Amino acid sequence: MAEIAKTVGERIRAYRTKVGLSQEGLAEKAGLHSTYIGQLERGEKNATLESVEKVARALNVSFETLFMHIIGGSVKNESAEQCYSLIAALPEKEQRAVLELIMKTIDYKNM
Repeated sequence: MAEIAKTVGERIRAYRTKVGLSQEGLAEKAGLHSTYIGQLERGEKNATLESVEKVARALNVSFETLFMHIIGGSVKNESAEQCYSLIAALPEKEQRAVLELIMKTIDYKNM
């Protein structure tokens, strides 16, 4: 399956776990089947725009957030994208703390 489906699926899973929903809970809120949610999260299904919109609304995230930093259907850098997905799911205060940690690590490395 395309890298974009995998990336969006990882983001859906990250936001779902952040809000404490099971796949079944998300499926119910989005009006979709739980099997379909699992397939989306694993990047096994190419979702319709309509389905992605339902999932985004159920997760209370913007449609754009699920597709941010994806260029031409592929991810610029897989490691950076995984970092982004993990950090984006954190509360803003924790995001700033992680950024500080990264910056200090880079500064230490450059000494």
